[in-house]
Amino acid sequence: MKFVDEAEIRVEAGDGGNGCVSFRREKYVPFGGPDGGDGGDGGNVYLVACNNLNTLVDFRFHSRFRAERGQNGSGGNCTGHSGADCIIQVPTGTEVFDAETGEKLGDLVNEGQRLLVAKGGYHGLGNARFKSSVNRAPRKATNGTPGEKRTLRLELKLIADVGLLGMPNAGKSSLIRSVSAARPKVADYPFTTLYPNLGVVRVDEQRSFVMADIPGLIEGASQGAGLGVQFLKHLSRTKLLLHVVDVEPYETLEDPVTAAQKVIAELEQWDRGLDRKPRWLVLNKIDRLDEDAVEQRCREILDGLHWTGPAFRVSAVRGDGLKQLIYSVMEFLEQEQAKDARQD
Repeated sequence: MKFVDEAEIRVEAGDGGNGCVSFRREKYVPFGGPDGGDGGDGGNVYLVACNNLNTLVDFRFHSRFRAERGQNGSGGNCTGHSGADCIIQVPTGTEVFDAETGEKLGDLVNEGQRLLVAKGGYHGLGNARFKSSVNRAPRKATNGTPGEKRTLRLELKLIADVGLLGMPNAGKSSLIRSVSAARPKVADYPFTTLYPNLGVVRVDEQRSFVMADIPGLIEGASQGAGLGVQFLKHLSRTKLLLHVVDVEPYETLEDPVTAAQKVIAELEQWDRGLDRKPRWLVLNKIDRLDEDAVEQRCREILDGLHWTGPAFRVSAVRGDGLKQLIYSVMEFLEQEQAKDARQD
């Protein structure tokens, strides 16, 4: 299925039904009087978060949604029925904006969360509502009000605990394949990952976390080079970034320190707060080096980056160091969760 993380849709709530002008005309009832009923309310339009969806691709083919109009009132004090609501399912993690004003209407981050995006029109009043001691035969009724109409911009941000970041072919897809059941494409050429992938990393029977792998960044991504930074927004909900660095790149002559610095520079230029998120260094593909050379090469990279944070030496293909990495990540996430609980 094609991955789509942005879409524009048109939503139209139902109009309210009109009130009715009617008078009783019954045999043996000398004084009939008004009996026009009210109209029904128009249906509302709701967006509902659904965990079973993971892309907005359906809205490329069906982009107009309309709730039912309220029925008009009728004689005999009969009220028209209200219009049925329109329920639109969207992936969990969808942000909703008014496309015309840019106003953020909501953020659907929990399964079943519901957001009212277009309010149905109010019902019109029948002439029975206007009867009084001085106006016993009113011929007045009101029309229902129009329902709201809006153009919405939907923006999907995947919900993951940990995000993988790095240059193309740094081994991000191999890493997520090794620690989870996700099966992204892996090949020996750049940009094999064309859209984000999610994988559940299970530490033990009771503990797990979600990892996101996004397409690799290259120099100039913030200006649109490569796949640009269109997928960086999917890391905005993560609590931790794992910066994957290839310690022995044979595809390019670029040195690992320079490659890592370019990724950091693109993060800072994008300026969505990602450069301030906790970030750990994952020095990948140590299986390409002799045991004696691993320590020296990793030390050169850390010194070149002036790195003082956590760093892990791993081989995504062979599995070296992965257990220590995922246990450390799990411990960090549990500490963050406990910290959030104390603040609440």
